[in-house]
Amino acid sequence: MKITIIGAGNMGGAIACGLAKGSRVKPCDITCSDRSGVALEKVSGKYPDIRTTTDNREAVEKADMVVIAVKPWLTEDVLYEIKSDLDYRRQIVVSIVAGITFEHLTCFLDKEGEEPPALFRLIPNTAVSVQNSMTFISAQGASQEQTDAVVSVFNELGATLLVEERLMAAGTALASCGIAYAFRYIRAAMEGGVELGFYPEQAKDIVLQTLKGAVALLQAGGAHPEAEIDKVTTPGGITIRGLNEMEQAGFTSAVIRGLKASCQ
Repeated sequence: MKITIIGAGNMGGAIACGLAKGSRVKPCDITCSDRSGVALEKVSGKYPDIRTTTDNREAVEKADMVVIAVKPWLTEDVLYEIKSDLDYRRQIVVSIVAGITFEHLTCFLDKEGEEPPALFRLIPNTAVSVQNSMTFISAQGASQEQTDAVVSVFNELGATLLVEERLMAAGTALASCGIAYAFRYIRAAMEGGVELGFYPEQAKDIVLQTLKGAVALLQAGGAHPEAEIDKVTTPGGITIRGLNEMEQAGFTSAVIRGLKASCQ
């Protein structure tokens, strides 16, 4: 499969690098197109076999899958530029642009007398570059074979979940914005660790290993987080005192409010 990614910024570049690390798509079958030579140099510096170009139209000609990874306000212009070079019967168009709906995409790609191409909206997060993204996928006008192909490609970059389009904003909040919220917890826990007497790098390693262990426990046993919390909250113990202090400061409600704010 040949994949073209238009936009080599943080997310487009991360997808290119994640794909290049995998076994399903060869680096030489990946093309990145961007107006910025600096962005393209970052990608080619890591994976020289990835083809780079500043010509969007040339980039899409031989692609089986075209990934649109530009800023929302550039999407219409980019799609208008390339649509005459797209073969709607053969090529899959994948958009990772937040807030651009299937209705928008269909309008932007309209070619009189032609059915629109198979369309996919994807919401990954930046962990796609290390093949650990949580990616939400929604499809329109796609066959099962095309859907399976997209899912297969992005499963190699982490985990995927097929959802209705109405859940894409929620997925963005929970996983795409959510990775930033996880980083903010890590930072806060590190600062707490320093206040408790550890050096910053020590605190970082402690927090990361603790989170890694927490994730492994939940994935291995399938338990609800509260069940694992119960195992370490002995009556009158220090853990329950710490949890209650965090809740008093609004920990759970702050997380929920932040997620809901990200959907607005």
